[in-house]
Amino acid sequence: MLLFFTLGLLIHFVFFASIFDIYFTSPLVHGMTPQFTPLPPPARRLVLFVADGLRADTLYELDENGTSRAPFIRNIIMHEGSWGISHTRVPTESRPGHVALIAGFYEDVSAVAKGWKENPVEFDSLFNESKYTWSWGSPDILPMFAKGASGDHVYTYSYDAKREDFGAQDATKLDTWVFDNVKDFFHHARNNQSLFSKINEEKIVFFLHLLGIDTNGHAHRPSSRDYKDNIKKVDDGVKEIVSMFNHFYGNDGKTTFIFTSDHGMTDWGSHGAGHPSETLTPLVTWGAGINYPQRVSAQQFDDSFLKEWRLENWKRLDVNQVSISILLHSNLILSSIRRLGILPVDYLNNTDLFKAESMFTNAVQILEQFKVKMTQKKEVTLPFLFTPFKLLSDSKQFNILRKARSYIKHRKFDEVVSLCKELIHLALKGLSYYHTYDRFFLGINVVIGFVGWISYASLLIMKSHSNLIKAVSKEVKKPSHLLPCSFVAIGILVAFFLLIQACPWTYYVYGLLPVPIWYAVLRECQVIQDLVTSLLTYPLSHFVGYLLVFTLGIEVLVLSFFYRYMLTAGLTAFAVWPFLTRLWTRAKVTSLSWAFFSVLLAVFPLMPVVGRKPDISLVMGAGLLVLLLSLCVVTSLMKRKDSFRKEELLVHLLQVLSTVLSMYVVYSTQSSLLRKQGLPLMNQIISWATLASSLVVPLLSSPAVFQRLFSILLSLMSTYLLLSTGYEAVFPLVLSCLMFVWINIEQETLQQSGVCCKQKLTSIQFSYNTDITQFRQLYLDDIRRAFFLVFFLVTAFFGTGNIASINSFDLASVYCFLTVFSPFMMGALMMWKILIPFVLVMCAFEAPFFFLQHFFFLVKDYGSWLDIGTSISHYVIVMSMTIFLVFLNGLAQLLTTKKLRLCGKPKSHFM
Repeated sequence: MLLFFTLGLLIHFVFFASIFDIYFTSPLVHGMTPQFTPLPPPARRLVLFVADGLRADTLYELDENGTSRAPFIRNIIMHEGSWGISHTRVPTESRPGHVALIAGFYEDVSAVAKGWKENPVEFDSLFNESKYTWSWGSPDILPMFAKGASGDHVYTYSYDAKREDFGAQDATKLDTWVFDNVKDFFHHARNNQSLFSKINEEKIVFFLHLLGIDTNGHAHRPSSRDYKDNIKKVDDGVKEIVSMFNHFYGNDGKTTFIFTSDHGMTDWGSHGAGHPSETLTPLVTWGAGINYPQRVSAQQFDDSFLKEWRLENWKRLDVNQVSISILLHSNLILSSIRRLGILPVDYLNNTDLFKAESMFTNAVQILEQFKVKMTQKKEVTLPFLFTPFKLLSDSKQFNILRKARSYIKHRKFDEVVSLCKELIHLALKGLSYYHTYDRFFLGINVVIGFVGWISYASLLIMKSHSNLIKAVSKEVKKPSHLLPCSFVAIGILVAFFLLIQACPWTYYVYGLLPVPIWYAVLRECQVIQDLVTSLLTYPLSHFVGYLLVFTLGIEVLVLSFFYRYMLTAGLTAFAVWPFLTRLWTRAKVTSLSWAFFSVLLAVFPLMPVVGRKPDISLVMGAGLLVLLLSLCVVTSLMKRKDSFRKEELLVHLLQVLSTVLSMYVVYSTQSSLLRKQGLPLMNQIISWATLASSLVVPLLSSPAVFQRLFSILLSLMSTYLLLSTGYEAVFPLVLSCLMFVWINIEQETLQQSGVCCKQKLTSIQFSYNTDITQFRQLYLDDIRRAFFLVFFLVTAFFGTGNIASINSFDLASVYCFLTVFSPFMMGALMMWKILIPFVLVMCAFEAPFFFLQHFFFLVKDYGSWLDIGTSISHYVIVMSMTIFLVFLNGLAQLLTTKKLRLCGKPKSHFM
């Protein structure tokens, strides 16, 4: 059985990792020839301003007085340059946004494993291809573009990471630091001949990363005065820098200015997902090679922004964020290798020939990527299995290029632009086609493996723990060699097929793993025959009824990943369940309690996602409810002198004190941050101490079921209060109450079926029992219990927000622990907040486990194969939940069964 357990864990890890080969492979293509536009560049230098976290609407709209928050930028729009909206792509994070802007491709998803800081793969960028680049800004952004640069020509100037504090100071100082250091740099250059000569070269870039707006948005929300005032500070700073550049270079007209943002921000101060407030960012350009404002009488867009911003008479030019990199390269005539954007020719103020040649270069470099990708795939695929991208054959490529050159020769420049755009769209489709060429093959292997594993696990369970299977004859049959020989042959054929195609070693794992799994399944042919026979003898009406209920339950679970209100529907159905059984007649109070807390818990999925409407008073209210509950429980336990000792009373009083301290820390931290005085050191120490002790203190309490579960609740609630910003603070309390009732109601069902006699929860101890031979047979009621467990786990995940969406996380949740930006630490704290309700459910499940001694693997394989065709984020959640159940089960057993003593000899609780 241990072997089966280990094998199951390994298989889940393998198929969890498979998504990184199927979906998360690097998008970069290597081996292309650099492409240049054969004409002189319009600009000698480029100045790129990136206002991190700036929303398009907040910049462009007028304030309540009818004036612009950024008068200089608005003046540029009306009198000097071109403007529009840059459409970003998820994930709307700083690193992916900057990679799209500066490197011209969509970020490799594997960079998330490095906190969006390091380069998982080599790539070239605007900075690397420039002659010199000077950059100022955040230490989280600048190093990633300097690290991979060839030679010593990319210079970075960053402030200390501790300055990125969401609560200690006015975040506009981050932007002021950048502007001041740029001014000092040019002042120093006048007295340094070497530096002076460098900054007067051509093909040079100046990059100003402005983090203050993003920091203020996280700390105070985009609707706050801090966020909007920061925009005014940035506008003033940009005006000064532009004036300085023009003066320094003698108004030579050879500087291109770009002002944009890496991503926007939601109303509740987060980003990462695809809400328009996150994906719509401003783009304003002016200077060398950029079109002047174009007055128009009418414009057609699907939104009403132009009227709201009062810019309906100035032509708006929207682009995809990844296309901005092409615009930057075009103005400096830098080499172009891996850009995936389309040159926005409407932004260019140049000859039609220049636009046509630039567009042609853009199309050829993307076509080169397509051809290299096709060649790479063709070389490792058997000729009779290779299926080329039919929309862009070799002959079609040649015809389009030949026709484009002919149009340029005959000065039909508009036709060149249209033809090149057509070629780019086809080449991008072809790139996607070859990038996902193996996806179907790998996906089929994963599905076959999962179906096989689920089949084998189900057969083993029914064979060992079910009365559906007939007793197997004790006569030893001579084993047939046909089955093993057939599977060995299949394995050799699969391995040979992968070998001749030079597949990565991971492909061998996905291709060969289903072979032994299905061999194990078919070895149980006798069990399969007995199962079919048993099902045929089962009443058809009962079978269909159970199947419909089971299918409906699974559908509710799957739909809850997309629609949180489905959890409400499921919990409402749970509330009705006792009244449809004999439980209502045997335990009216328990049934009513079950219905009450089920309905109460069903309210949470209908509420806004956590973080959108913070309210510290709700956190304080949750803390008061915990204290009130603690008072009632401790008073009740003290009356039972035979089962409650002074040592345990001390433990509960310490936990009550911890709850009071958590409430104090939440309130005082909030007050301190509002005064911009930062996180008090004492609050930080108390928060970390509370977190560290939350998994230890429960081990000092009595191992009796009720006392231990209550102690776990108190400890975890102290931490959860510190991580809460609003109504979610009440969620684990309501969930735990429902779990307590669940334990009682399961005890009633077991007593009703004659499995056990009724005992008080204060007189039953948790015991760690792993003797598999003592496990009883499974019945249909155990399937219902397993479904309840899975449903409660899903509710714990999605009850207060969608973990699949990055922007569900509110950084304010961790401000009691730290306010200085630290992606891994903040991410770990927010994940622990998500897992606390998970742990509460698992700990409660240990109590039914004590009563039932049922087989835990019954719920191990839920969901994974059902969700293979759904979004990858949901697949990751289901797979993570399946794997993590093992570790959480171990943690729950540790919290419920182990006992630590402060002093003295152990005493028996039952005398």
